[in-house]
Amino acid sequence: MFRKPFASLISIVLALAAAMPPALADGDVEVRSRVITDFKIGSDQTRFGPLEFLGGLEMVSPQRLFGSLSSIRFRSDKTDFVGVLDTGHWMTGRLERDPQGRLSGLADVAITPMKNRAGRSFEGKGHMDAEGITLHGDQILVSFEQDHRVDVYPDPGFETSPAIDTIPIPFPKRSLRGNRGFETIAIAPVDSALKGGTLIVAERSLDIDGNAYAAILDGPLKGRLSLAHYGDFDATDGAFLPNGDLLLLERRFNVAEGIGMRIRRIKAADIRPGAVMDGGILLQADFSYQIDNMEGLDVFAAEDGTTHVVIVSDDNHSILQRNLMLEFRLVESRAGDTARLQK
Repeated sequence: MFRKPFASLISIVLALAAAMPPALADGDVEVRSRVITDFKIGSDQTRFGPLEFLGGLEMVSPQRLFGSLSSIRFRSDKTDFVGVLDTGHWMTGRLERDPQGRLSGLADVAITPMKNRAGRSFEGKGHMDAEGITLHGDQILVSFEQDHRVDVYPDPGFETSPAIDTIPIPFPKRSLRGNRGFETIAIAPVDSALKGGTLIVAERSLDIDGNAYAAILDGPLKGRLSLAHYGDFDATDGAFLPNGDLLLLERRFNVAEGIGMRIRRIKAADIRPGAVMDGGILLQADFSYQIDNMEGLDVFAAEDGTTHVVIVSDDNHSILQRNLMLEFRLVESRAGDTARLQK
């Protein structure tokens, strides 16, 4: 009985947030963090299928630019990171950990405006709606929605440089939905079948079979493919594992069903031109878990050699949402760990 008023409130808050873009930052950004110890609310459970919850953060800042984090990538030291905000900004910083190695906060956070190829910045979400990021040698690739494109920035120097190139997308822009374009961009391992190729996956721009558009932009397997799309879950980010498998983060965000997220694992053999990528669910969660509008995912090898998965949320600069960072360890699969989806 409360759905319509609640939906109206959500719409008003999000509209106000979009209508009032925050001012540009001047240097470092203070971030205050609350440690999250339990992923499932009210439970001390740590194992969720093949993922073990290691800890998390709920983050706030007096700098109103902070938030709207769409994607994040970690440097080789597994501590420093680069992220993009959908307001057209870079966010850099580093992780802090407690003596047990668990997340305890962020430090050295800085937010700077992105520039397009013409050197212009802060044109509004219609032009600078950054949704995905990946690190590629001495370059950073960023995927944008609405003004659909993949831009290339120099690394180092991306914070002050305009985009130096744009990679062609093999789809007519008119076939892509305005706010449902390519949120996922990831670089495959160089020793995988894709040989370091760049994969993009659309959030909810669908082909005639109801699958999401996807493409391999370069490398020996360059070409178009698609992702099997199920219900109201949309792809928001992804990262490759060392063996070439893809971990794909999907998000559900509607008033009728509430907030949900899941992580799917796509086998390397299914990532090829003409294929419909699909895979089982490693993790699925709703509002009974510590989640929000989960949009970013990255993986890295920890010092002990295990694979860690970090996911982050986009709070849309809304007072009703939270900025979260959650960390998991990927452990060996066991029977029943992966659930298959059915149309």
